[in-house]
Amino acid sequence: MNKKGYSRSFKSLWIGEIVSEFGGAAGGIVNGLLLYEITGSKEWMGALWLIYFLPSLALQGISSPFLNHVIKEKMLKNIQLIRSGAYLLPLLGYLSGEDYITIIGLIILQCLLGLVQPIYASLSFSLLPDLCTEKELVQANSLLDGTLRLMSFIAPGITSLLLLVSPIYVIYVISSLMFLLSYISLLQIPQKSVEKIPTWSKKFWWEELKAGYFTFFQYPHLLKLTILSSIVQFAVGATMVINVPFIRGELNGQAWEYAVFSGTFPVGYAIGMLLLTKLPKNNLLMYAGLTGGGLSFVLLNFVPTIPLAWACELLGGILFPLFNSQSAAYFQREAPRERLSQLSSIRLLFLRLTMPLGILFASASFLGISTRLTYLLIGTFIVLPGLYFLIKTIFNRDSSAKHIRNIV
Repeated sequence: MNKKGYSRSFKSLWIGEIVSEFGGAAGGIVNGLLLYEITGSKEWMGALWLIYFLPSLALQGISSPFLNHVIKEKMLKNIQLIRSGAYLLPLLGYLSGEDYITIIGLIILQCLLGLVQPIYASLSFSLLPDLCTEKELVQANSLLDGTLRLMSFIAPGITSLLLLVSPIYVIYVISSLMFLLSYISLLQIPQKSVEKIPTWSKKFWWEELKAGYFTFFQYPHLLKLTILSSIVQFAVGATMVINVPFIRGELNGQAWEYAVFSGTFPVGYAIGMLLLTKLPKNNLLMYAGLTGGGLSFVLLNFVPTIPLAWACELLGGILFPLFNSQSAAYFQREAPRERLSQLSSIRLLFLRLTMPLGILFASASFLGISTRLTYLLIGTFIVLPGLYFLIKTIFNRDSSAKHIRNIV
């Protein structure tokens, strides 16, 4: 379906997501550049990401009950305003000329971004069923996911070009403006959520927290899809560690060849997004996408040349949207609407926890796992359950068809 068929509210959310993704990607690049320029320390670089990641996970673990009781549209707009203002903090430090003020600004920025990102992601995910019909959900998720991945590929290139002709602090102004534009776009979404004002107490919060997790585990299909998506995120985390040594070390590639390798997946994802609009939406296609995407990792264990490695990444990018978009749409359709915000947050927590586990797995030198073997293992982790559910789906389809023939 062409995006012209979507509602005006969805288009406002989509535009808001695009410009904020550009602002976030550009800001992330200059954050690292500015910190390294000041400290010259890779330890500080790691600390900056921990400052983003750890408070984010902590808040996400305890905040999910509150998400059922907020006005989603209003909260999304407020978060974009917070991000817009936060990107001015390191700029103020940079303009002051004091390094310690700049570092403090970067720390506060990363902390704020980490705290609001999971809330924004959970609320926008749970808002989507209110902006689209059920038939549009798969393609709406595909359009959002695909364009965001494309922006994560395009934004660094544009930022690099801007840095050639402008000082670093100009990028902070641009990032701030991007989030402000996102806020303006989100203003076009009419408010449909109704604020619920419960009497908050520790007991009420604890009961709501338990109820959310209890509800989540009461839906085995949603739990299964979340676990499968988490396995994919585990693999993504591992590739963040091994992609560079694989291209630069194993295959003796140049920096530009690694850049192409990094870009082929989001390009493939955009192709897969377009392909999904032409294909039937069903479990068979969904699990075929998961299995094929995992196989693309397995094949990297065997490729002897860089062009074949590019082809594997492109293949993975084409196939994974067939699973990701459909599994997200299943979750949005089947989860109880009154708890969708909270359950979305729990789902996101699963996904975000497995990525650092993948990073640790790929980084653990004591395991003695080579780069190629790591690709084989993470691909196998995806292929085996994907293949199981693919075969099960085919068997169920054949059994149903046979049953219908017998009735006739």
